[in-house]
Amino acid sequence: MHAQTVFLGGPVHTVDAARPWCTAVAVREGRIAAVGQESDVRDLIGSRTEVVDLQGKLLLPGFQDAHVHPVFAGLQLLDCDLGSARSADDYLAVVADYAASHPERSWIRGGGWTFTAFGTAMPTRELLDSVVSDRPVYLSVRDVHSAWVNSRALELAGIDERTDDPVGGRIERDANGRPSGVLHEQAMELVARFLPHPTMDDLRAALATAQRHLHALGVTAWQDAFVGSYGGQPDPLDVYLDGARSGLLTARVRGALGWDPDRGLEQVGSLIERRERGRAGRFTAGTVKIVQDGIPENGTAALTDPYLDKCGCPTDNRGHSMVEPERLKRAVTRLDAHGFQLHFHAIGDRALTEILDALEHARQTNGDTGLCHQIAHLQVVRPEDVSRFRALDVAANIQPLWAAHDDQMDDLCIPVLGEQRAAWQFPFGDLQRAGVTLAAGSDWGVTSADPLLGIHVAVNRVLPEVHGKREVFLPEQRLDLATAIRAYTSGSAYANHLDDTGSITVGNRADLVLLDRNPFDGPPEHIAHTRVLRTYIEGTLVHAAS
Repeated sequence: MHAQTVFLGGPVHTVDAARPWCTAVAVREGRIAAVGQESDVRDLIGSRTEVVDLQGKLLLPGFQDAHVHPVFAGLQLLDCDLGSARSADDYLAVVADYAASHPERSWIRGGGWTFTAFGTAMPTRELLDSVVSDRPVYLSVRDVHSAWVNSRALELAGIDERTDDPVGGRIERDANGRPSGVLHEQAMELVARFLPHPTMDDLRAALATAQRHLHALGVTAWQDAFVGSYGGQPDPLDVYLDGARSGLLTARVRGALGWDPDRGLEQVGSLIERRERGRAGRFTAGTVKIVQDGIPENGTAALTDPYLDKCGCPTDNRGHSMVEPERLKRAVTRLDAHGFQLHFHAIGDRALTEILDALEHARQTNGDTGLCHQIAHLQVVRPEDVSRFRALDVAANIQPLWAAHDDQMDDLCIPVLGEQRAAWQFPFGDLQRAGVTLAAGSDWGVTSADPLLGIHVAVNRVLPEVHGKREVFLPEQRLDLATAIRAYTSGSAYANHLDDTGSITVGNRADLVLLDRNPFDGPPEHIAHTRVLRTYIEGTLVHAAS
């Protein structure tokens, strides 16, 4: 009955309210066997027990990402990745180099660009034509709500000045009405449907690449926030099942099956079938993801009052609700009755209110089904909606890296929202004070997957690289360090329906992360300097820093 591994020489932050701190932990058969002081674990040390001296470094429960797209992010790393470029010229150089290095590719596909790199203008097809004109190019924006394409891609898709905007999407056009090279939301599908499909080997490589990256950041479990096809991205269900059966998948993963906004309740049956098929090893597909709106940067987030123009005057645009509110109520109620967890995308205040109304209708119809429904992003939240999360037992799935001043926030969001709505953005502190369960996700590959960077911004409301250069973003919405860590551990475990993880508690799975320091001992502005040394899943080492 000796332990597999014993950790000594704390500190250990357990994220367990009954005993938040200790200095020794024992692991046996993949679970936490003892928590306490060295005297509490000494008898569990045998000849084959690995004893890890923490040397004053901090041991935590493994981080969990409650909203992430690893297969998509892995593919982007393996395709034409613009994530590290910062300007329009840099993007074009990366695309040109990638095209020259891959003459065998019939399409140039990739992503990771941002609108801010182009100032107040939109990227154009002519820019891409200047570096690649012989093959179609399809590049998704960092948040995958828009795509930048060249003339060849538009031609192959048959998109010209006579093409109407699809429901739920918009084609950017020049002064003569000709498509200018950017497609928003559902308009992306007009070109995306022609993209070549990645092979299973491509998808395995993407999953393996993404998982290595996440383990290196201390992530031991996650929720894939869209298991389906969208915006040219392939459905990752089969590669998850393949990875779970082959042993490639070492993390625990919950898949959120994508809801098709163009269809109705007739798709519930196929979702039930996908849920039954989507169970293997450490993977389960028990959630449905509903995208209710877009983003403010391209005017598609659903707002109650109109967007503002450059002069601060109201426009005639209030964004777009992907699912009509009454249809949303029926869908949510039916899915809740069939035992699906619901995972929503809500950026605008109108989208959020529509979702809360739908969840309230489901609760009134079905009663409390015990499912942890969650709403992600929560950029613009009307103050009166904050308390509804607690009343409906809905988790707030936050993406802390978005809650800071940067070019995208200051140049593209605040001006179109106006002063009042800008002050409603990402109200983490208000949600915490209202007793709402906070879960945390990265939305990687939209933004960094590093939980420590997210924790840094949740605590400081300033991006680490701009401390002292930009003001704190809505300082009253800052979280304390323990609350931010809880969001990335026990809060996300709750949202991921992984009830025996998320805290270092006797009987829980031994999913653990060892940091190179104790950030509780340093100033808050140094949290981002913290690095992961080791990551364990069920007591097995899956990452060790070099």
